[in-house]
Amino acid sequence: MERKLRIGIIGTGGIAGAHMHGYAQFEDVEVVAGADIVPGKARDFLDRHELTEAEAFESAAEMLANVELDGVSVCTYNTTHAECAIAALEAGVHVLCEKPMSFTLQEGVDMVRASRKSGKMLTIGFQPRYDYMRQKVDDIIGSGALGKVYYIQSGGGRRRGIPAGTFVDASKAGYGCLGDIGCYSIDECLHAVGYPKPLTVSAMATNHFGTNPKYWPDPENFQVDDFSVAFVRLEGDITFVFKQSWAMHADSLGDTLWLGTEGGIKILNSPTKRADLPSRVMYFTDVNGMHTDSFVLPSYPFNAYARPQFDNIFDQKMRAFCDAILEGGPAPVPGEEILMNQAICDGIYRSAMLGREVVIDIPEI
Repeated sequence: MERKLRIGIIGTGGIAGAHMHGYAQFEDVEVVAGADIVPGKARDFLDRHELTEAEAFESAAEMLANVELDGVSVCTYNTTHAECAIAALEAGVHVLCEKPMSFTLQEGVDMVRASRKSGKMLTIGFQPRYDYMRQKVDDIIGSGALGKVYYIQSGGGRRRGIPAGTFVDASKAGYGCLGDIGCYSIDECLHAVGYPKPLTVSAMATNHFGTNPKYWPDPENFQVDDFSVAFVRLEGDITFVFKQSWAMHADSLGDTLWLGTEGGIKILNSPTKRADLPSRVMYFTDVNGMHTDSFVLPSYPFNAYARPQFDNIFDQKMRAFCDAILEGGPAPVPGEEILMNQAICDGIYRSAMLGREVVIDIPEI
């Protein structure tokens, strides 16, 4: 049997379990080491997954220096993504880094530079890219069917859904809902149009729910945003309106929307409005001068009794990382691309803190 891919996990908290679930399914992959700064945590994690032969360490540097690895998953706090990813890249190891890419834009730039210098892959963990209908929307927009896209808006948000622990600790998470789920919305909206460069951002961020004992049990230690909105100007005369929430008195912040000169796509996000609809995705255009508004449906195979089989998108993310290592292929979700996402997150954070519009200046990489 050929040698298996040797994988290490940096940070053995909650999300590391999802990474392990993926790796454990692949016969050509073995997790051989784990590292966590909390004494004993990595050992407990590995033992819990019946990897008693895997080595445990209390620092990423120690693991990278002592174990031969092909790739690592970086599953640490958001504010330590950059240092861990860069250390692995400089050690000659491919990196799958959880989202958000980093905390600051400069950290993201440094990660991409380290990847290019080392010749090793840096991919970012945006598993919604593997969702079947998300890919269909990307395909429609990428085909040019909408004409010139001039307006994009994100929607969705949570009625209630503030995560606990380090998610609300600014020293570890950096961002609140912006970094937890907001970066997903940005990727959904802008990957479909090729990630045009952001130029300026005007944003507001609040934490009315997290700092209120009526809604959150520890308001004194809630240090991040639970609601963020922004107006983003993009290259190509494109307007992007961003909205995200961990908690609100509404079922949705609205629909996700792309408007083009020849058509539009809307993803319905209100659970109360789409319960009996055939799809969440609607397509709008004109045919022979008539408005044609329709639902975008999954494509079924010719066998009428068959149904599409959708794999777990998180596991697909893990498989794509492993295949890219094995095949020497490009990063599935390249750091260079997600740098645009990180620039917007950074701009939203700075604009909200300063209370004014900010210019996005992305350093050369």
